[in-house]
Amino acid sequence: MSKGSNRKLLIQFITFNLVGLLNTAIDFLMFTILIWAGTYYLAAQVIAYGAGMINSFVLNSRYTFGKGKKDLQDSKPQQFKTSIRFIVWNGLLLGITLVLLAAFTEWWGLGELVSKVIVTVITVALNFYGSKKWVFTGNRPQTGSS
Repeated sequence: MSKGSNRKLLIQFITFNLVGLLNTAIDFLMFTILIWAGTYYLAAQVIAYGAGMINSFVLNSRYTFGKGKKDLQDSKPQQFKTSIRFIVWNGLLLGITLVLLAAFTEWWGLGELVSKVIVTVITVALNFYGSKKWVFTGNRPQTGSS
């Protein structure tokens, strides 16, 4: 991998994580507002998580893995395929997260917060790789080995 493609990959990874921080803020804020408004906490979590996922899809499509505004004008079939891959990938990651959290806390006796940190590091890396190589592949031409 060339120095230029390493730099591009690093910028992409940083952008991906900044989008992730914004997703988390949206999720937390939406959850807090919904709880304050009297929404049942599980329903509030589903809605808040969904809001973060929508933000993630739009920003990652446009800025992290896309070429800008052009990506939002992709054909409807391409947008649909990318949306389905995004939903499938995030569902898979949620399952992986739950299994790993259970493994680290229940089987290996680690604390919940320590487990959450370890699982977050693993799933952020998995999410970036899967988003780059599978979810958003149709949004830009594939280049080299990046």
